[in-house]
Amino acid sequence: MHPPPGGQHGRKALKHQIKNIYGAVLFTADVPEGTESGLIARVALEQAVEADANLAGANLARANLAGAYLAGAYLAGAYLAGANLAGAYLAGANLADANLARANLAGAYLAGAYLAGAYLAGANLAGANLAGANLADANLADANLACAYLGGANLAGANLADANLADANLADANLACAYLGGANLAGANLADANLADANLACAYLGGAYLAELRGIWGASGNLREVKAIQCDTWPVTYTATHMQIGCQLHALEAWWSFTDEQINEMACGALAWWQKWKPVLHTIVTMSPAVPGAERPAEQQEAA
Repeated sequence: MHPPPGGQHGRKALKHQIKNIYGAVLFTADVPEGTESGLIARVALEQAVEADANLAGANLARANLAGAYLAGAYLAGAYLAGANLAGAYLAGANLADANLARANLAGAYLAGAYLAGAYLAGANLAGANLAGANLADANLADANLACAYLGGANLAGANLADANLADANLADANLACAYLGGANLAGANLADANLADANLACAYLGGAYLAELRGIWGASGNLREVKAIQCDTWPVTYTATHMQIGCQLHALEAWWSFTDEQINEMACGALAWWQKWKPVLHTIVTMSPAVPGAERPAEQQEAA
């Protein structure tokens, strides 16, 4: 006997095409009849991802993809502006250069995702897991990353102007050359984070954990928790506990107690420079100390 039309169970399938921004069909999905209209895009996209379809440049603007399972999806250059991806599973997905402006990614799982160059301005990433994600040169201006987990993420060169990173976990994150002007980093965990050449102008760092920063070489400060000075050969950046001069980052107490021999071994010309600038820097740091950051995060204290 032949199965009834529409499959073995008599269920008809609706054809749903996923097109790119130019109208070309990238994938045709068989969506079960009776699927709620608001879930059609999600079902179709999950089928495409399961089939390892190349969805580069897909037009999914304003699509409802909440809770979708999209691990390993290839969505480079996709247009997802205004899409709802709340709680979606996007581990290892390729979203390089994708447009996710104002997209809802709250609580999404993006560990290991490739988002280099992605446009995420105004996106909601509150509580999202971006562990180890590559966000190099991504535009996250005005994005909401409150309570997001960005441990080990690459944010080098990213635009985080006015972004909300309150209580975000940025431990071991690379923020080299990132623009954080006006960003809210209240309560953020920056343990072992790299802020070399980062721009922190007007950033709010109240309650942020700054005691174990990996690097602040060349960073422009916020005039409070992070302060910067230009002194001839080497840029100087300091916090309430540490100071970086060129490539050398040490506790303030260590700087003031280094012997001439130790300073001389740091770099060619370092001793002559230090003999000139040490009293000046000591006076500046004493007269204009950086505002202390928070104590070590509780989870780190427990793990230690």
